Amino acid sequence: MPPMPITPRGHARLHEQLKQLREVDRPQNVRDIEDARAHGDLKENAEYHAAKERQSFIAGQMQHLETALADAEIIDPAKLRGSRVTFGATVTLVDVDTNVTQRFQIVSDLEANLAAGLVSMHAPTARGVLGKEEGDEVSIAAPKGKRTYFIEKVEFL
Repeated sequence: MPPMPITPRGHARLHEQLKQLREVDRPQNVRDIEDARAHGDLKENAEYHAAKERQSFIAGQMQHLETALADAEIIDPAKLRGSRVTFGATVTLVDVDTNVTQRFQIVSDLEANLAAGLVSMHAPTARGVLGKEEGDEVSIAAPKGKRTYFIEKVEFL
């Protein structure tokens, strides 16, 4: 499997999530299982079954994060230069038809957060601008139909 690009901020966030699972969530879950066992018959003990289900979820999340971190290739956008859109670039697009401007950073799937302006590199808009340059016009298939954008600015912050 090829390495997954990730920003330093995203890498640090994944480490924090893994630390939370290991040091807080899993130990609390162990205590929850012990408390539920103390209530007696495990066959009909909903608290016990819920805690065991949560234990499986936590283990799965930990495994997912550990794999993601092991496969990660940290790319620091602040060290990149140029006018071509690549992973980590912050792109300012202008919709040619509506003149509406949007600005976002292209990041990994694990970092994507539209509300924070972080768009997955696999999202249609990101795929449509990757490899293009500042000043290019691009057409992107969107859920509401094809949109044409002008790449106003490419920054590496």
